[in-house]
Amino acid sequence: MMCIKAAVPRAGSLRRVLTTGLPTMWGAVAVTYKLACPLAQQDGLGARVVTSAVFFAVGTGLIVHVRRALLRELRQARRVAGAAQSVLLRPLPPRIDGLTVAAAQLSADRGAVIGGDLYEAVATEHGVRVVMGDARGHGLAAIGTAAAVLGSFREAVHDEPELGGVLRRLDRALARHLRERAERDGTVAEEFVTVLLLEIGGDGELRALNCGHPWPYLLSGSVVEPLSCADPMPPLGLFPLPADLSGLPCGHLLPGETLVLHTDGAEDARDGRGRFFSLPTALEKAAHATPQAALGTVFTDLLIHTGGTPKDDVALLVLKNDRPPRSTPGARDSDISGSAARARPATMHPQSTTHL
Repeated sequence: MMCIKAAVPRAGSLRRVLTTGLPTMWGAVAVTYKLACPLAQQDGLGARVVTSAVFFAVGTGLIVHVRRALLRELRQARRVAGAAQSVLLRPLPPRIDGLTVAAAQLSADRGAVIGGDLYEAVATEHGVRVVMGDARGHGLAAIGTAAAVLGSFREAVHDEPELGGVLRRLDRALARHLRERAERDGTVAEEFVTVLLLEIGGDGELRALNCGHPWPYLLSGSVVEPLSCADPMPPLGLFPLPADLSGLPCGHLLPGETLVLHTDGAEDARDGRGRFFSLPTALEKAAHATPQAALGTVFTDLLIHTGGTPKDDVALLVLKNDRPPRSTPGARDSDISGSAARARPATMHPQSTTHL
């Protein structure tokens, strides 16, 4: 171990010597040739050709060296960004308590792999709990806010028996994060986060709390409709939470049905003519696909619509109920499915909204 530790500084010193020494050596070669070589003092055509070749070789060597150094730094930055992404938006397991899960995020900042969108799904004794959120702004500036909310969610979902308790924990974590950042930077910025909390019970019962976030879409066969049309609460960070935080009943997620949670960057994406991206239309094309294939279809259509340059971060999380149907003694499966479907509140197609 001592030998390894001793070798690391030597390797770093050698890299620094090569980084600064090689350009110096190339420059010294050019200056020495110009001042000391008799051929460089002649005015003939042959001498000029040789001089030009020497300086061309020196310039090429410098460009190659700088390019290799930049590529090395880029690879290192990507490794760091990948490690940060694995901590902030850690990969979700393909199945959670009988639900097939797939999620992906697209950052609007060129070269960034993470941004202000956040999502997580956790199996708890209270059911599968899911969060989808969107911090103000996009790209690297919103990472700290997203990390504070996600960290609090991962702890609260196991401790709080009610969904309202989870939301209050998120609100306190966000307020603490903003207060600490204001004390550190000496500035107070208007920051907020849109958050959607979902709880999926063992029987598929859905309860939700929505703070300024777009409602998810429910895919039942070839039908695509929003899960609810209820007015959401204000985003976290703008106003105090109300006293009553009972989860909103949203019917049941029946076997074979799919929920698609998304951030507003999906529906607010525009093409060159200013037309909004139609997320329901893209979901209709992927109505019978697996969650992973549905992600690919939606992101492909989105990139085509925007010409490959979305203006805001986009996150999608797809949950499909692959649990076996439950039957009640004395009742037919079709009757159970029909009653569960009738329990779902009426919905309507929402207009595209911008929260950030």
